Amino acid sequence: MTPAEARGCVVEASHALAAAGQGDMVWGHVAVRDPQGRGIWIKAPGWGLEEVDDDRLQLVSWDAEVLHGEGAPHKECHIHLEILAASPELTCTVHTHAVSAVAFAALGTKLRAISHEGALFEGQDVPRFQATGGLVSTPDLGGALVADLGGAPAALMPRHGLVAAGRTVPAGVMHAVLLERACAVQLTATAAGGVRVESSVEEARAKRAECWPDSQLEAGYRYLVRRATGAPTAS
Repeated sequence: MTPAEARGCVVEASHALAAAGQGDMVWGHVAVRDPQGRGIWIKAPGWGLEEVDDDRLQLVSWDAEVLHGEGAPHKECHIHLEILAASPELTCTVHTHAVSAVAFAALGTKLRAISHEGALFEGQDVPRFQATGGLVSTPDLGGALVADLGGAPAALMPRHGLVAAGRTVPAGVMHAVLLERACAVQLTATAAGGVRVESSVEEARAKRAECWPDSQLEAGYRYLVRRATGAPTAS
């Protein structure tokens, strides 16, 4: 990947997240590791996910300095900087204020494998970031988020939103999308009387392998990109 391709990925991923309904006016962001090792590419503050283009990007160094682009970096750039610095195998990180994720996190209950999306966590609960419900505005808070996320594909940030990560850009985006969808499904079931049927850990683990390999994450991501661009969704 070249720096130009990384910038293109940030634009495309931002539009895909917007198409998935994860926009929150001008808040929320996706970051992609700079292939030259200088830091992360991320949208400049003040723009909605659907508004992102190549002129509205920043290259932010590992020390949170803007190397390319205009303005100050996002206050929460430390979410992305700390996760990507800690895990060199990761390429993409996502932070949004997805409504269903925020609502579900407020319940303080386990995320259960009652859908394909819920099986992303293999029958285990989704991690939760506990240090603060405020902004992740320092390296120390970013480090605490890294610890709570661990090796999971995504985590809830109670009183705030969600964070997701991936070895590829499609994986990072889809992990965020799948977490919110899993939360939405369980909220619906809870409102209808409560969860009575769910996958066992063994079934959930098998479902993750079958439903969410890289090829399926890529397919879901490409669908969102087509929706964002208005391209035909079927041949």
